[in-house]
Amino acid sequence: MSDSSGQTGMHPQLMLLLELQDLRSQKKELAESDQAEQVEGEHFHMDAKAAAEQLEAKIGEMEELLEPRTRARYDRITPIRDRVVVPVINGVCYGCFVSIPTATAEDRESRADLQACEHCGSFIYILG
Repeated sequence: MSDSSGQTGMHPQLMLLLELQDLRSQKKELAESDQAEQVEGEHFHMDAKAAAEQLEAKIGEMEELLEPRTRARYDRITPIRDRVVVPVINGVCYGCFVSIPTATAEDRESRADLQACEHCGSFIYILG
C-alpha cells in the first residue's frame, strides 16, 4: 500500500499503537486538567469520570488486538514513557535522541515492518 508521497503504508500494528497512544494521552489529559473536566460537562454533557471509564474500556479493547510480541513490548514501555511510538527524523530516534543504525533508517523495505529503537525500546517509524 502506498500513500500520496509514494511511501509504503504503515504497519497495521504501528497504526494501532498510534491510536492507543492518542487514547492514553486523551485519558491522561482528562485526568490532569480541571478545564478538560469542565469542557466535558458543559459542552458534551458528559461526566469526566464516565468519559475516562469509556476511554479505559476502549484502550483495553484495542490492547487485545496487539500481537503477543508487540503487546509484551508495549506493556514494558507504557509504565515508563508517555509516548510508545516515536518518529525517526534524519536518523535520530525522537524517543531518546540517539542515532539509529544507518541501515535501519535507509532500508525502504523494513519501513513496512514494525521496528523498535535499539536504545530506548520505543516503536519507531522513519520520516527521513
